[in-house]
Amino acid sequence: MPVTDTATEVPRCGYVALVGRPNVGKSTLLNYLLRQKLAITSRKPQTTRHIMLGVDTQGPRQAIYVDTPGIHDHADREMNRYMVRSATSVLRDVNLIVMVLERDAWTDEDELVLSHVRRSQKPSLVAINKVDQLKRKEALLPVMDRLGKLDVFDAIIPISALKRIGLDGLQKEVFARLPEHPHLFPPGQVTDQSEKFIVSEIIREKLMRRYGDEIPHRTAVVIESYQVLNDVVDIAADIYVERHGQKRIIIGKAGEKLKLIGQEARKDIESLLDSKVMLRLWVKVKPDWTNSPAALKRMGYD
Repeated sequence: MPVTDTATEVPRCGYVALVGRPNVGKSTLLNYLLRQKLAITSRKPQTTRHIMLGVDTQGPRQAIYVDTPGIHDHADREMNRYMVRSATSVLRDVNLIVMVLERDAWTDEDELVLSHVRRSQKPSLVAINKVDQLKRKEALLPVMDRLGKLDVFDAIIPISALKRIGLDGLQKEVFARLPEHPHLFPPGQVTDQSEKFIVSEIIREKLMRRYGDEIPHRTAVVIESYQVLNDVVDIAADIYVERHGQKRIIIGKAGEKLKLIGQEARKDIESLLDSKVMLRLWVKVKPDWTNSPAALKRMGYD
């Protein structure tokens, strides 16, 4: 997806928020725009909990994408309220917004996201994701017509992040709207997050993908130790849950399930770090941590 630039172009750089309701594919889109996996993904809603920056530098243009948690209206716990606050607060500070929708669906939560986009008064695009799943392509026409009449979006781009459909067009629309500004990151840097943070997210991704609906949303991963010893990265991580029953489920009989999580996570971590990894996992109980501001802060949700 490279974009051709001339050496005489002035540098352009800006922050681009990816917003939408939960599970519309924002993190998958970020990964494919960057041409590498940075944000964790799963089919469960609210996989993304933290603001994640992804930097795409091509010639004189640098788009700093801000992947956000899904905006929703059922924030019944402090964790959910934290995620919604994080996502909506981003809109004040970016140069451009990309609202991500899912195919021909429009829900009350999409309406909620739209209200925040409209209120921001920032230049905005809309990306209609997962269009490869449409049985009839013409089903998209009334959706695009309705979005066009909202008088909010500068462009409407049908895409499939997973199938890499329409991403060139979206990227060109983004690059065309970046303000003239020196680059904020060196060309080779793709995120502002530390390796420790990405490691914790990889472990959480394996939990999200392997267990049912409730347990992954009641888990947090905290890296307690991260040391480079000779040619091995030694990592110790705590997995927090809210109840002892959840702890037993994650550990499994004779620790088999936890061992499997560790094996899957270690494989991805070794690929990330390009190094042999020793990964040690413990499961601890912190009652009702997702509803405690103090516990959330201790686990990095600040």
